[in-house]
Amino acid sequence: MDHNTDRIIPSRETGYIEGPKSRIYELGFAWGIFRELIRGFRTLHFVGPCITVFGSARFKEDHPHYQSAREMGRQIAALGFTTMTGGGPGIMEAANRGAFEQGGRSVGCNIKLPFEQKPNPYVQTSITFDHFFVRKVMLIKYSYAFVIMPGGFGTMDEFFGTLTLVQTKSLLQFPLVLFGAEYYRPLFEYMEGMAREGTISTEDLSLVLLTDSIAEAIRHIDTFIKKNYPKEPRKRKWWLFERKPAAPAISG
Repeated sequence: MDHNTDRIIPSRETGYIEGPKSRIYELGFAWGIFRELIRGFRTLHFVGPCITVFGSARFKEDHPHYQSAREMGRQIAALGFTTMTGGGPGIMEAANRGAFEQGGRSVGCNIKLPFEQKPNPYVQTSITFDHFFVRKVMLIKYSYAFVIMPGGFGTMDEFFGTLTLVQTKSLLQFPLVLFGAEYYRPLFEYMEGMAREGTISTEDLSLVLLTDSIAEAIRHIDTFIKKNYPKEPRKRKWWLFERKPAAPAISG
């Protein structure tokens, strides 16, 4: 292997997963995670109710998947929900952009990376995390539904992580939409094979809607939420110093 070849994805420090460290180090690490969680809770407590859109950071504005995500964001905003994404470019930017253009609320949960991930300009509330697992908690915690647009390893991690939580009833049965029938058909067929082999139940397949139609996706989400869950924003408590945020400035 040529060690002088540039990496497609640059490496970053991975000290916290190298194995046992000193007890002082690990206490400091645990305290840092606690602070990161609290910061996330304080920042995002009043952003909902949300619908989270997952997807690749690599699609450009002229790509059909970008345009679909942009329209998805518009329709989520039209339903009265906040659009939550990973806050970066590509699909995330497109969904935030659609919501922003529709006059809806747009939220980004970013991650510190040496590549790809810079906050997109269409979020009104943005927070940047150091750790993927903390970020994933926030992307799931405040949402009533999840739309999985075409994406790579990170999107698959988010999809299967969320699906596992729903399957095991660790998370309420919120709708999951795999958007992009051509892109996700092989994956769905693989899941059907898992059901035939008995590693998942046939009923588990019903937890996911595979579609190419934004209208069908939105109708599925809207029907499920209206039937099962009240869509109510949280109330602020003055004694916790929770103030109503100023209206976002929307540039032309």
